[in-house]
Amino acid sequence: MKIDYTLISPNSSPRTAAIDTITIHCMAGDLTVEQCGRIFSNPSYQASSNYGIGSDGRLALYVPENRRSWCSSSWRNDDRAITIEVANCGGEPDWPVSAAAYATLIELLTDICLRHGIPRLLWHADPALIGQVDKQNMTVHRWFAAKACPGDYLFNHHYDIAHEVNNKLEVLRMTGEQILAALSDREAYELLMKAQRHAATLDAPYWAADELAKAVEQGITDGTRPMAMVTRAEAAIMAGRAGGNK
Repeated sequence: MKIDYTLISPNSSPRTAAIDTITIHCMAGDLTVEQCGRIFSNPSYQASSNYGIGSDGRLALYVPENRRSWCSSSWRNDDRAITIEVANCGGEPDWPVSAAAYATLIELLTDICLRHGIPRLLWHADPALIGQVDKQNMTVHRWFAAKACPGDYLFNHHYDIAHEVNNKLEVLRMTGEQILAALSDREAYELLMKAQRHAATLDAPYWAADELAKAVEQGITDGTRPMAMVTRAEAAIMAGRAGGNK
């Protein structure tokens, strides 16, 4: 996923556990990703997060994923979690976030789950399930310290966040044949053209680049622009090895 801004914080430690948890935080203010990064770049502040999201939807990296951020008042949680600070477009008591920030959060979480083999986001709003990632793999800062973080808006949206991410994961993990079977000929063709344009982004199925090359070799498309309507059968050829290219 595209990172819009990077400022690596000195406030981090080596990660010793596998990543299997997500912890969403709020900035308790409408900070830009640059402002948040400058705070985390101060060694005396003794805090950081892996990512930050501004109200404009821009994404920042502060601590590489292979390192533990200092974010949740619990080193055990931070050791296994990706931590994300989200700017607030309003204040207390709810600490809401903008639609742009929320959308980026969903995309980031989807990307993290895909890359780290997290099958689904699980949430029951139950601190008794901390560490039981087969039952709940989302945690919140308020469970580890006397804080409002991540604010009531994000806390109350955790079920919705998990649902949206899981829906995206279900589609992205479908094979090419499964996707194409659910689409009309026009929709299938448009999907393949979108995959051609965005093969390196989260928007594209993982099999897009290889199968597009195969389609060019077979004369289905010239690889640069839509030439003609293709049938679902022809599109399936482009998806050829979809089930085996993970």
